[in-house]
Amino acid sequence: MKHITIIAPDNQTNLSTVACIAGAYEIFARATEYFEASGNKGTYRVEIAGLSRKADLADGMFSLKTDVCFSEISKTDLIVIPSLDGSFETAKNGNIEIVEWILERYKHGAEIATMCSGVFMLASAGILDGKSCSTHWNYADKFKALFPKVKLQATQLITDENGIYTNGGAYSFLNLVIYLVEKYYNRQTAIFCSKVFQIEIDRHSQSPFIIFKGQKQHGDEMVRQAQAYIESQLTEKISVEDLSSRFFIGRRNFDRRFIKATGNTPLEYAQRVKVESAKKNLETTRKSVNEVMYEVGYSDLKAFREVFRKHTGLSPQVYRSRYNKEA
Repeated sequence: MKHITIIAPDNQTNLSTVACIAGAYEIFARATEYFEASGNKGTYRVEIAGLSRKADLADGMFSLKTDVCFSEISKTDLIVIPSLDGSFETAKNGNIEIVEWILERYKHGAEIATMCSGVFMLASAGILDGKSCSTHWNYADKFKALFPKVKLQATQLITDENGIYTNGGAYSFLNLVIYLVEKYYNRQTAIFCSKVFQIEIDRHSQSPFIIFKGQKQHGDEMVRQAQAYIESQLTEKISVEDLSSRFFIGRRNFDRRFIKATGNTPLEYAQRVKVESAKKNLETTRKSVNEVMYEVGYSDLKAFREVFRKHTGLSPQVYRSRYNKEA
């Protein structure tokens, strides 16, 4: 028998926490029903576990009757951690006890899946040091600042490493659950669930959904000024040599400080600024791809397409058809 344990946290919960628990439970339950009805061998037990038989979530807006207490579970195959509120930096209150229980089960062979910001819970315990993970793109800068030893893959929708699964933002947890259904049941069951719940299967990137705001949460004033200058020169081709000389600093030191502060080289940052502007034009105007390209400083359509696809995972034409209602 395979045992899947869905965590009902003691603290730091919000409405997304409720959605993750309910969604995961329903999909796993339906997967179990279909798997067994299809004549497959093996059974599954899916349970919601908490510190007690009742969990209050989202500031008491919801009360959840759990199936079991952690103290009653000595062995499980998969632990699912739902999304938490955005302030999660260290475990608080009963979540400390939950983290200790999770770590002990992991040592004894259990695998762990975290949804969205639930990854902060694992990272705060040090279990992700040296490993790859994903989280909501909106939390990426905060996560990197708090946990520099973790290899954050901000554009990845799902990561799978050493028995730890993580996913990107918000309701993309549904894609992670379908992924886990395939891992723990089989491909046929995953396809069935994707059709029943109308969840896209085999989706691996959250790049099209990222809104680039510029990594400004750092203390390097020179880099902030350089960022502001890059953003003001949208139609121009940026020369890093000219940019570094503008701030009276050598090219190598300028690059080093810029990368340390933002996580991007100056040229990568300029690309992301241009692509974000192009995305907004493609979403809201009737301008052709060529017109949008010229407005963000590109004259070579092939080069523009390559850069756009690099940062969004889509071509400009496909992006516009997907996100511009008039198109």
